[in-house]
Amino acid sequence: MSSPDVSAPDVAVPEVSAPEVSGADPATKAPASAISVAAPLPGRLIPLSEVPDPVFAKGLVGGGAAVIPDDDAGVLTAVAPLDGKVVKVMPHAYIVQHASGPAVLVHVGIDTVGLKGEGFTVIAQKGDQVRAGDPMITVDVSFVRSKDLSMCSPVVILDSAADAIKARASGGRVEAGAHLFDLPGK
Repeated sequence: MSSPDVSAPDVAVPEVSAPEVSGADPATKAPASAISVAAPLPGRLIPLSEVPDPVFAKGLVGGGAAVIPDDDAGVLTAVAPLDGKVVKVMPHAYIVQHASGPAVLVHVGIDTVGLKGEGFTVIAQKGDQVRAGDPMITVDVSFVRSKDLSMCSPVVILDSAADAIKARASGGRVEAGAHLFDLPGK
């Protein structure tokens, strides 16, 4: 029996060049104090290892957690995970960078890049300063699921170690804007 090919990602992770994400390297520099990262969507919390995509499940993008919206969810507003600057926004994903350097990727659903924006509405724009809980995009969860796509939504500290984040207990319910995990400080 052969192993699955994990060399090609099943999701399009937004690439961010050095000029877009500036400041401290989150892999080597921690903020002075812990930063609370908020859930972007309401739903059930799962560890990254359970995300149905090997790029996220193996922590190749960074450490974090994921949220799966409720089965009966309709149109939801995904919110900013922390205070900072929007360095990238696409219909299905966005990155917010904290002033101290760390950047958080929110990827709404798995393989949702293939929808080419259908079912999503972008609210925030690149360069915006946002606060945790500010609206970023809307997503029609029913529409995404009607295309047989997973709404599992990873929240990842870019370039962090896969095990650097201590998320809340798996299986628990979170609300959009509520505490998801802490980005450790010094």
